[in-house]
Amino acid sequence: MSRQSRKEELRQRRHLRVRKKVAGSPERPRLCVFRANRHIYAQVIDDDSHRILVSSSSLSPEVKGELPHGGNVAGAAKVGELIGKKCVENGITAVVFDRAGYRYHGRVKALAEAARAAFAKAGAKGF
Repeated sequence: MSRQSRKEELRQRRHLRVRKKVAGSPERPRLCVFRANRHIYAQVIDDDSHRILVSSSSLSPEVKGELPHGGNVAGAAKVGELIGKKCVENGITAVVFDRAGYRYHGRVKALAEAARAAFAKAGAKGF
């Protein structure tokens, strides 16, 4: 087994451990993050109805035009800000953060803090 596939397998195990405890509901959906080398993705998911309520990524037209590269901390912060704004526009005032097995560090942390700031700016509870 290659080193990279082993790292991904361990991350998926950590994600399953987190998902045992973290679940999204209609009142408080789950904000899930996926981190790739070149981009970052965020989705707000209602686990009861198995629906994606809001999504954003560094490939979104709103973000892609502003940044030359989406796989860095600045790109993650823009995606977090955008996902926070979209949530508030759709009436989502509180979410549960799911880091998907990634360390709360770097791009994941930047996305979470930017989303929190967007929620606070709109007067929503956030997470």
